Amino acid sequence: MYFCALLYLISRNFMTHIRIKDKGFKLYIPEEDIKKAIARIAKELRADIKGKNVLFVCVLNGAFMFASELMSELNDSYEITFARYSSYSGTSSTGVLKEIMPIKEDIKGRTIVLIEDIIDTGFTMYSLLAHLKERGAEEVKLVTMLFKPESLKCELKPDYVGIQIPPAFIVGHGLDYDGMGRAYRDIYVIDEE
Repeated sequence: MYFCALLYLISRNFMTHIRIKDKGFKLYIPEEDIKKAIARIAKELRADIKGKNVLFVCVLNGAFMFASELMSELNDSYEITFARYSSYSGTSSTGVLKEIMPIKEDIKGRTIVLIEDIIDTGFTMYSLLAHLKERGAEEVKLVTMLFKPESLKCELKPDYVGIQIPPAFIVGHGLDYDGMGRAYRDIYVIDEE
């Protein structure tokens, strides 16, 4: 049994520790747990948006892997677009929202589903939700793969949460450290040891 598990880990290039630039990270959330969370979110979401005029908005760069897997799990003819906002530099939030690539589609009277990789301070999504409502969205739903409720600094409650985690800096599965580390299938946490 142990030998089979070891072969599986080797065959998928499984790594328990990684290094990005000046920081070490250790395995935190394996890909299998991420997939289970995405399947659960898709099931809940599918029931809630049935019959609505939905526009999915993938918030780049971090949510690209999550959005791809979520849309694949939903497996229907939904419209999806991409937008990019930033409030981070390195490992911490600057508190200033920068609109880098706004939503170009007409959102008036539509249900908007924002797909986010992680909610930490909440500032980016709080500001974006208000902005979309001002632009005439009928309703805005917020889907996040990861949520750090202890780090939240504003009144924000995601509609769908994949995995709730404590405050810690993580990379992988779309999340980065200064632009690096997004392509890992698993999620890694900074290793303070």
